[in-house]
Amino acid sequence: MAKKNQMTKEETKSTIIASCAIGVFILALIGAIMFGYPKYKVWQQEMAGKAEFAKAEQNRKIKIEEARANLEAEKLNAQAEIERAKGAAKAIEIENGSLTPTYIQYLWVRQQTNLNDKTVIYIPTEGNLPILEAGRNATNK
Repeated sequence: MAKKNQMTKEETKSTIIASCAIGVFILALIGAIMFGYPKYKVWQQEMAGKAEFAKAEQNRKIKIEEARANLEAEKLNAQAEIERAKGAAKAIEIENGSLTPTYIQYLWVRQQTNLNDKTVIYIPTEGNLPILEAGRNATNK
């Protein structure tokens, strides 16, 4: 029975080797973590920087496309204004080159539909036409 409780020399040697192997493995693991963790942090920051750069590049491309769209819209608005001016010139030509006060008042009334949400108080006068000269008399006094 005494032999059963006591470990043999060979078993003791195997236990010591296993303990040493576990100890060496733990020390190697700690060493790998101490060496690898700083390298991982550098890699992680590099990847975060690349992601931030890609995001900034995409935002820059979006702004460029918005600017191009705005430029195109302005070009189209300018073309529309040119066509409007050509139409106005043609209208003047049809009116025999002279704009009468009555025609100017008619144009003023017609443009009131383009005011959107603005409020204009319209006081009809003779012939139901607005007085366009009311502001001039007040400033000449």
